[in-house]
Amino acid sequence: MNIIDLRSDTVSKPTPAMRRAMADAEVGDDVYSDDPSVNRLEAMAAERLGREAAVFVASGTMANLVSVMTHTRPGDEILLGNESHILNYEGGGAARIAGVQTMPLPNNWDDGSLDPAEVAAAVRTPTLNIPRTTLLCLENTHNRCGGRAMPANLMRELIDTGHAHNLRVHVDGARIFNAEAALGTPAAEITRGADSVTFCLSKGLGCPVGSVICGSLEFIALARANRRVLGGGMRQAGVLAAAGIYALDHNVDRLADDHVNAARLAEGLGSFEVFSPESPQTNILAVGLRAGTSASWGKALREAGVLCTAFGPKRLRFVTHVNITADDIEEALRRIERVVEAGGA
Repeated sequence: MNIIDLRSDTVSKPTPAMRRAMADAEVGDDVYSDDPSVNRLEAMAAERLGREAAVFVASGTMANLVSVMTHTRPGDEILLGNESHILNYEGGGAARIAGVQTMPLPNNWDDGSLDPAEVAAAVRTPTLNIPRTTLLCLENTHNRCGGRAMPANLMRELIDTGHAHNLRVHVDGARIFNAEAALGTPAAEITRGADSVTFCLSKGLGCPVGSVICGSLEFIALARANRRVLGGGMRQAGVLAAAGIYALDHNVDRLADDHVNAARLAEGLGSFEVFSPESPQTNILAVGLRAGTSASWGKALREAGVLCTAFGPKRLRFVTHVNITADDIEEALRRIERVVEAGGA
């Protein structure tokens, strides 16, 4: 039985065409800025995000950490969502390595946004006892809010609010091109005005490794130095960058297919009384459970050859990606139906 892996878009594997591009890549020493493929990827990324420059890093977690380090100094405070990836899934790196204090604010579950008034109220004036608030971190699309895409007007309001209070603004855009596909708005426009933006190559874009940080020339020069401090200076990284080049050329437009597949999965799961699927906007589908637990359902579905992840004690997450076809979705629904008919979890 083949496994239908819907745990995350991070499990996606390079297509044969992407592998050929990697095999044929021109390479050099990236630390010396001598790798032509890395240089080309960074230039393409900066152009697509409407920024002056970009730097290629190993992962989304590294991209966010480097960005936080570059925008702040130890002892500062940063504002971010209580459901954000930086707060929940990055090992506390902002505190452990960047040395900053995190102040979480409630995320709006409908679109992953924050309340601008709450952002403004959370900015503190530093004193002997109070840290300096210097950075606002946003996320788009928003993972824990079910892959919701924050519209450009809300992004702009939050970015403007941050700047009005002398904050720099960082956007964790791990899946920003999913937001672009869902909203019909270019990623550069969605994130316009933000001081830095990251995006992942290894999620919906289907690459094996890597993320990119985009920003001003000055910011990226400092970010490159912080990447080096974290051990992220890569050598013949063009083999990996070639996958990113291929993805930007070929895999952005196809993200809409993943959204269609997620919507079909939600429709199918909604026919079973035990499941309460949210309405997916992108490739992430969050599903509430009316009976059983995420652990018990995860185990039962795994035994049926369908993989998903726990998104809380009574919530599952399914994520579509480049290796999941419409036929895979139909087969997954057939397998899930058999599990339900057998008594479920």
